[in-house]
Amino acid sequence: MLFNQTSLADCLQEWEGLEKDFQRVQETHRLYKQKLEEVSKLQDSCSNAIARQRKKLKELTVSLEECKETLSPEEINTIDGIQESIKDRPNVFFEMESFLPKKNGLYLSLVLGNVNVTLLNKHSKFAYKDEYEKFKLVLTVLLLVFSFTCRFVFSYRALDALFNFLLVWYYCTLTIRESILISNGSRIKGWWVFHHYVFCFLSGVMLTWPEGILYQMFRNQFLTYCLYQSFVQFLQYYYQSGCLYRLRALGESHNMDLTVGLHVWLLLPCLVHGELLHHTWSSLP
Repeated sequence: MLFNQTSLADCLQEWEGLEKDFQRVQETHRLYKQKLEEVSKLQDSCSNAIARQRKKLKELTVSLEECKETLSPEEINTIDGIQESIKDRPNVFFEMESFLPKKNGLYLSLVLGNVNVTLLNKHSKFAYKDEYEKFKLVLTVLLLVFSFTCRFVFSYRALDALFNFLLVWYYCTLTIRESILISNGSRIKGWWVFHHYVFCFLSGVMLTWPEGILYQMFRNQFLTYCLYQSFVQFLQYYYQSGCLYRLRALGESHNMDLTVGLHVWLLLPCLVHGELLHHTWSSLP
């Protein structure tokens, strides 16, 4: 309308409409900021209440144990019921805290500073987790192709350095994303995150290893292992993603669980073979 030849009256009418709409936008934004303040206060209130609950439940548990010695069997049964309920509370608190801001761990504090990384709704959490899974799959395929190229097609030190840099970046990014997922309620095993720290360090060693006889002796073994590992991770992702989907449908898995640690016994032959290769190469002079 504004790009055609129009009269001044039409322009003024359009401006009046925009002014009214602008007033509505301002009012909506004011309400939005007001609700944010209310949400912030509710978050602090919930966090403090959970901390008080934990402290009181811990004190109550000690008191109940002390009382058991002088009580009748009926009263002991009552206490046992209370203690069973107390044991369930940590899981409930864990679910609550996954939607509340929390202090970052040491690693996230060093990388991101004191930034709140808690996502406030289930849709955002699941979208971030899904993005993590896609990122891991795409990089696994890329590393598979890259390691094959370096091992069988081209043998250039610059290309090796690029591959090792990709490994360092990949594992650094994984550790950051996994730390954010943990802050949002993902129950990632500690060993899974730790082995990514180790791989990040070892990839850095390979990246800075100067050209020489020892490097060339180890290069082909390392690239073969990376190729094999990427292939196993690719199989593992597709198998475990199917398992995780079925477990979620049956209500036996959490929405923020990842494609790790689920029935790996089906991939055991591949994993054992990889470990045998690793130990065989480690024993070579």
